[in-house]
Amino acid sequence: MRLSKLFGNTLREVPAEAEMISHQLLLRAGMIRQLAAGIYSYLPLGWRVLQKIEDVMRREMNAIGGQEMRMPTVHPAELWQETGRYSEAGPVLVRFQDRNRRQLVLGITHEEVITDLARREISSYRQLPFMVYQIQTKFRDEPRSRGGLVRVREFTMKDGYSFHADRADLDLYYPRVYQAYADIFRACGVDALVVEADPGLMGGAASHEFMLVSEAGEDTLVICDHCGYAANAESAVAHRKELQKDHPREVEEVATPGMTSIEEVANYLGVRAEQTLKAIFYMAPDGLLFVVIRGDLEVNETKLANLVRAADLRLALEDEVASAGIVAGYASPIGQRDKARVVADESISSGSNFIAGANKEGYHLRNVNYPRDFEADLMGDIAAIHEGDLCARCEKKLSTTRGIELGHIFKLGTKYSEAMGATFLDHEGNELPVVMGCYGIGSGRLMAAVVEQCHDERGIIWPPSVAPYHIHLIALGTDSDVIETAESVYQELHSKGCEVLYDDRDETAGVKFNDADLIGIPLRMTISKRSLDAGGVEVKRRQEKEYRIVSLGAIEQTTKALLG
Repeated sequence: MRLSKLFGNTLREVPAEAEMISHQLLLRAGMIRQLAAGIYSYLPLGWRVLQKIEDVMRREMNAIGGQEMRMPTVHPAELWQETGRYSEAGPVLVRFQDRNRRQLVLGITHEEVITDLARREISSYRQLPFMVYQIQTKFRDEPRSRGGLVRVREFTMKDGYSFHADRADLDLYYPRVYQAYADIFRACGVDALVVEADPGLMGGAASHEFMLVSEAGEDTLVICDHCGYAANAESAVAHRKELQKDHPREVEEVATPGMTSIEEVANYLGVRAEQTLKAIFYMAPDGLLFVVIRGDLEVNETKLANLVRAADLRLALEDEVASAGIVAGYASPIGQRDKARVVADESISSGSNFIAGANKEGYHLRNVNYPRDFEADLMGDIAAIHEGDLCARCEKKLSTTRGIELGHIFKLGTKYSEAMGATFLDHEGNELPVVMGCYGIGSGRLMAAVVEQCHDERGIIWPPSVAPYHIHLIALGTDSDVIETAESVYQELHSKGCEVLYDDRDETAGVKFNDADLIGIPLRMTISKRSLDAGGVEVKRRQEKEYRIVSLGAIEQTTKALLG
């Protein structure tokens, strides 16, 4: 490809809207362009990278028996209604009508569609197990796009689905996908950390995320350096100190004038924060939530949203709390189930004789005990994990870092097959739901992750496996010998199947070298009067500072050696 004919220009200045390094460099290198918030075009250079990433995915999925297919982007709404995700998904799921007033959605993922196909195509255990996958466009109406390709609304995903006769067979296959994913990221030049993850809206028994550790990431990762435990903060657990349980005492009202925070109340009454109950109020689609947690802990809103099965959750406003007849700052879960749904963290069952609000301004209650004094509609682990908390496995201190999600794999089990009636007959003629696994990688996000990890102050450093071209050929000057030699080298390399980007533009050496560093092709070859006088072509790897002179007759051999 001649650079003079390449569609797309490099940019000298960093675009104001780009904060993450990958976003800046992909824009500046002429790889992508934004059309609208969270919606990007891939220009020819970027498209070549994306295709190579997807070829790596295909190779590894095919190696574990995957069959590639294609499913539609537009889905009938009734499929999503069958599983309950039509309402659970919240506003990220775009809903619309066609001209015949049929309800449709834009696919954010394809569990419903593949399960619909499975119930029509699978009838016998003899057809199991198998895995199908696709590389296809999704649309999620994210509330806040960020980081260029890291958080977008329209994106391309490799999503795979496996089908099994029982959970034991899924357990046998799951590690094969796990390893295939590790191989994909390694082949693309990315170091992936595997963490336990929250299944979220997808559901299922277990899931793992493959993360790129990066301070620019939007996920918080919890890690134990002692035993190797690693999890996304959305699902991480910690060892919680068990509080001593005393004999429950009688509830006693005490005056706490002007004391509305946990710290103020604890100091005023001479107790530790862990001996108090904290009240936080959220609005879910079905109404007000009264959330109660031990006073020394904080709520993880993702855990809470999963527990109450509400994708759209926010802190309640003061007037919403007041209109329910609840006194904020002095609220107690006692007697509140007729005003709000009470959701409790499991920490409230550790300890006794807590301090809680009295539902009366200026007063709190001593000796509140669960479940003697109040009941919860839902209880679970909704506590946030912080740096320095203790590991649930080895009780050593946990650390936290940031990360970018690269891929996610799930053991779905029978969640979708039971909801949609995807069954098969076993060898005894019994009708059973198929057991499913689900496996996803966003190809655009993986492209951004490669740049996040593989760059320097001058630009991108593409690994050869996913580079748009392998050789960046530069001709310097207008000397006829230089031009003729460069043309000859370009044609020879091209004829032998080498991927070459030839900078034939009438530009200065500085412009050409800066663009070469910015675009980041693995191997640079420079032909100039100086190089010809020295006996050939200047050759250097992108990440190296020094070049070597290679004779014209040794170019092909040198190229193969340097590209590995």
